[in-house]
Amino acid sequence: MQIGVHLPTTQPGGVTKEALVSFALEAERRDFASLWVSDHVVIPGTTKDPDGSGPSNVVGYPMGGRFPIPPDRPYLEPIVALAAAAAVTTKPRLGCSVFILGHRHPVVMAKMLSSLDALSNGRLIVGVGVGWWKDELDILGAPFARRGRHADEALRVFKTLWTQDMPSFDGEFVRFQHVGFAPKPLQRPHPPIWVGGGSAGAYRRVVEHGDGWHAMTRTPEHFKEELAKVRAAADAAKRDMQTIELSLRFSLTEELLAKGPQAAIDMLAQLKRLGLQHVLLEFRRAEHGRMFEILDLVSTTIRPAVDAA
Repeated sequence: MQIGVHLPTTQPGGVTKEALVSFALEAERRDFASLWVSDHVVIPGTTKDPDGSGPSNVVGYPMGGRFPIPPDRPYLEPIVALAAAAAVTTKPRLGCSVFILGHRHPVVMAKMLSSLDALSNGRLIVGVGVGWWKDELDILGAPFARRGRHADEALRVFKTLWTQDMPSFDGEFVRFQHVGFAPKPLQRPHPPIWVGGGSAGAYRRVVEHGDGWHAMTRTPEHFKEELAKVRAAADAAKRDMQTIELSLRFSLTEELLAKGPQAAIDMLAQLKRLGLQHVLLEFRRAEHGRMFEILDLVSTTIRPAVDAA
């Protein structure tokens, strides 16, 4: 099982560039398989705390409470952040967990992704999802109620532009005729598309459009349940599961780490036995030093034990 790490893309202002670059270089030095980012453009519904002490995004957040990242903290745009990581590294794959397909026009996004694949010498993983935050998608002009159909079409647009000479497309949301589109991605036929999500629509999208499934599950038991649903969707479409790469985003919270490294090792080893092939460890912290401490713990203790499991 390959192990990747999330880049520090939400560091306080003043250390944003140094945090990302130094972490990417250290992760490469320690032979992590991949470097990852996430995708939010704006934090909607931001208000003041009741005592007026600072901003608190509580309006319109669909999961209750507050968004995990304070709205006044930098949140780097994912393509830009990955381009910076590509410029200073040569080995790790580069991915997003996940690009929200409604955040950018599909033709523009296809061009950004193919450019990133070319500039990174073919290291891009295109993690994608439909999004869940209606307020953010509304601000960006995306059709929230039709985001599933829009996402399916966006993926078809990507593949058309990436694989055809002078491509044309006539869809519900996007139309173009005989356009020049270059550079093409270095990876052939195109960078791998890992579809995120845990819904019936997501499982269908994995099977119809994806090269992999990018799970957002909480426990090995949950992953096992969702994996059975992906298999059922693949069986119904007569798609060989061996052609679908299995990946997962796994959060190394302070609560989990407080139990000692063996707690994380045991969970990751269970996931590995279930067939997980690639795991993204997410442990963004406001304190840059703490991120390096966890990176060291993973590389010296957790990863070797999981490799041996």
